[in-house]
Amino acid sequence: MPLYKTIPVDSQTIVKIWKITESFDELRQDLKLKPETLARVKTMKSEIHQRGFLSVRKLLASFGYADEDLYYDANGKPHLSDGKHISITHSFIFSGVIVSDNSVGIDIEKQRPKIRKISKKFIDYEFQYLKESDPTFVRKLTIIWCIKESLYKQFAQPGLSFKQHTLVIPFTFEEKETISWIDYKAVKRRYRASFFEFEGFSCAYVLQ
Repeated sequence: MPLYKTIPVDSQTIVKIWKITESFDELRQDLKLKPETLARVKTMKSEIHQRGFLSVRKLLASFGYADEDLYYDANGKPHLSDGKHISITHSFIFSGVIVSDNSVGIDIEKQRPKIRKISKKFIDYEFQYLKESDPTFVRKLTIIWCIKESLYKQFAQPGLSFKQHTLVIPFTFEEKETISWIDYKAVKRRYRASFFEFEGFSCAYVLQ
C-alpha cells in the first residue's frame, strides 16, 4: 500500500499523500464504487487520470471512508457525509487528501519550468518579492500556485480570480509556512498556508 506520507497537521486535521505505483486493476481491487463513480471513471480517457481517481478512493479508505461517504455540491466542492471537511488533489503520480473539522483546501503540482509562461495570469502582488533570476523561481511559483489553488478549493465560489482576489505573503523554504488572503467582493479572509516539496513536486494546504 503506497501511502507515501501522513501529516498530522493538528488534532483536527490530517493530510495523506499517495504515490501511484499500482496498475488500474490493482487499484480497482477491493474498492466498492457507487454506479455514478464507476461511470465517471470509465469516461476518463487517460489511464493516469483513472489511476489518480482510484488512488483518492484508496486514501478515503485509509481515513475510514467509503466512496458513498463522498459527495459534491453544485460548485464541485467535495463533502463528507459525517460533516467533516475534505479537499482532494491529484498530479501525475501523486494524489492527496486533507480531512479536517474545519474548512480546508489542498493542492499538489509538479515543478515545471513552463509555469514561468503563465505566471502573470495568477500573480500580481507576489512579483514585489519574486525575482526571475532567482534559481528557486520555479519552485516558488509552484508553491504560490499550490497555495492559490488550495484557497480556490476552500472558498469554492464562482468568479474568484487567482490574480485579482488572492495573495501570498513572502515566505522561505525553511519556514514551510506563510499567510495568504482572499479579498473577494465583501469577503476578506486570512489563511495559514503550509507547504512542502518531494520528488520534484510541491504540495500546499490552507486553513482559515
